[in-house]
Amino acid sequence: MKALTTATAAVVVCTATVAGTAAAVPAMRTPAGGFEELWVPSGMGPIKVQVQWAKRGGGAALYLLDGLRAPGDHSQWTTDTDALRQFADDDVTLVFPVGGHSSFYTDWYRPSSTNRQATTYKWETFLTRELPDFLAGYGVSRTNNAIVGASMGGNAALVLAAHHRDQFRFAGSFSGFVNPTYPLWNQAMRAAMIDEGNFNVDDMWGPVGDPAWARNDATVQAERLRGLPIYVSTGNGLPGPLDLANGIGNTINAMGLEATSATAAGIFRDRVTALGISARVDILNGTHTWPYWQQSLSTARPMILAALSA
Repeated sequence: MKALTTATAAVVVCTATVAGTAAAVPAMRTPAGGFEELWVPSGMGPIKVQVQWAKRGGGAALYLLDGLRAPGDHSQWTTDTDALRQFADDDVTLVFPVGGHSSFYTDWYRPSSTNRQATTYKWETFLTRELPDFLAGYGVSRTNNAIVGASMGGNAALVLAAHHRDQFRFAGSFSGFVNPTYPLWNQAMRAAMIDEGNFNVDDMWGPVGDPAWARNDATVQAERLRGLPIYVSTGNGLPGPLDLANGIGNTINAMGLEATSATAAGIFRDRVTALGISARVDILNGTHTWPYWQQSLSTARPMILAALSA
């Protein structure tokens, strides 16, 4: 596809029953469980965004961020969870940004030097400026938004809400690593990003100790979250019935990742408690996989609707 100018955007209608049907004019409503695909101009080039419009045309929106393996052609929230069904009858537009593989949904210093990346990731700019400006043309509020994320997207959701309180009224992290400045965890991130696309963490936030690390640590930035409804959930690494479909190898990996996430959630909980900041933090049985994040979204849904007055 050719790059789009800032004045144009391709729109593709996509529903649960008729995927890939082209539309000359953006349709503002889709059937329950369906969504549209929009191509949104950005400094990174056109970004695909999957959208389920608010049931009754309201302006509230929920942004949902993927994990480290974020595919380039769809949001895993639309394929690996029932998020579309959960909010099908609610007056909230669901916004699923597509892509961002190993990006941590942040603005990088420069392109990754280890995989010949051509464009510098600027996901914070996209999610807090370019995308809301674009969606405003469809009647979506720039200021009445919620944001949640799984795994990589979990810490990002809290950090974006912390630094953009004018945009977000709720933030949720599901199995997020919400304390990346914790000693040696930067090396775990380095290893994960090498494994997922050979990305260089130094090109993202610089060396350990660079101010960008603290700026993008939800626990460090907790004071900025004061007064914001927050839901942090994680498993404790113990597998259950929801893991049966994943196979033994994947489950073992998911157990280790979730144990780390649980440690981070505990650190975050202690930090907000010490500051007197209200936040719901659930550490439950479970591992690092989508069925649990679907469950967390269901738990968060009433909180989201209340925060958005939807």
